[in-house]
Amino acid sequence: MADMARTLTALADPTRRRVFERLARGPQAVGELARGLPVSRPAVSQHLAVLKAAGLVTDRAEGTRRIYQIDPNGLGALGAWLDRFWDEALAAFKEETERGSRG
Repeated sequence: MADMARTLTALADPTRRRVFERLARGPQAVGELARGLPVSRPAVSQHLAVLKAAGLVTDRAEGTRRIYQIDPNGLGALGAWLDRFWDEALAAFKEETERGSRG
């Protein structure tokens, strides 16, 4: 649960969500991600560090640049956590409809 708290905290920041959403288009360098955002390039780097610590993005060196991309494992863990609620809601719905058809 500690990792999930870190993930949700990381995505709670609107600027980090925008950076993360931009990465959904594909791998990008910090400069590309910062273009058009109302924050500086160093600020985008700090947001990427938080996303990386939360396991949501990975990076690799490409010449003198760092290229960031979404980490499918981190996103998968978030999806699995959210699916638990969906599964519980469906089970409760099924139980309620079965109870209604009996009575």
